Amino acid sequence: MKKIFVAALATVAAASSMAAQNNVGSCGWGSKLFEGQSGIAPQVLAVTTNGTSGNQTFAITSGTSGCTQDGVVSSTWKTAMYIDGNRVALARDAAAGQGESLDVLAALMGVKAEDRALFASTIKANFATVFANEQVAVNLKAVLAANTQLAGYANVI
Repeated sequence: MKKIFVAALATVAAASSMAAQNNVGSCGWGSKLFEGQSGIAPQVLAVTTNGTSGNQTFAITSGTSGCTQDGVVSSTWKTAMYIDGNRVALARDAAAGQGESLDVLAALMGVKAEDRALFASTIKANFATVFANEQVAVNLKAVLAANTQLAGYANVI
């Protein structure tokens, strides 16, 4: 009985660590089934769904189920950590519509050179919304998603 408990605990821990690392992916059936849900349980279930059925591998290969074949592995946690760790500098630069922290954020998010000026001006114009509370990443994501030209960048937050 003790071995079964330890094995179950190890399985849950492994699945939890994968979920915490955003291995849900944002594509595959698991991410679609549990889309919009938060917490560890939906993440573990999404990872399990993708892992046990092998659908995410097929989806990446075929470009289906929300997966792409662009060869880019994105990591939203890096962007979120940068935003959280540099909130004061970002607020200062966002208010000015320019600055090093905004440039670094744009680079981290993969904002193309031709979109950088719009990116900075949009954040400046929506300063009160983006920095309305402690949820800067969530607010920024919503602001970017509302802009047709910048909407694609909202997915990396």
